[in-house]
Amino acid sequence: MHELSLMRDLMRQIEGLADRENAVAVTSIRLTLGALSHFSPDHFREHFDQVSPGTRAEGATLEISTCDDIHDPNAQGVLIESIEVEVETGRSG
Repeated sequence: MHELSLMRDLMRQIEGLADRENAVAVTSIRLTLGALSHFSPDHFREHFDQVSPGTRAEGATLEISTCDDIHDPNAQGVLIESIEVEVETGRSG
């Protein structure tokens, strides 16, 4: 249940970042898994593949690093380092 909650929150953050960039798709996500997040990179990818269909992050490349410091302020979470997006070209507005 902890993982699902983290993944839903992460997807909200990604969608918010995509909104700010007027993105039609998120192509790449670089993130760090906290020492107490209960995720390994492979485990995270499995969960990401479950929650991303139908979002702008579906099919995004994941660049995952891990932090082993249990005292890090982000130790229980997943920290988005950056995202790369695709924006619609030729929009008039």
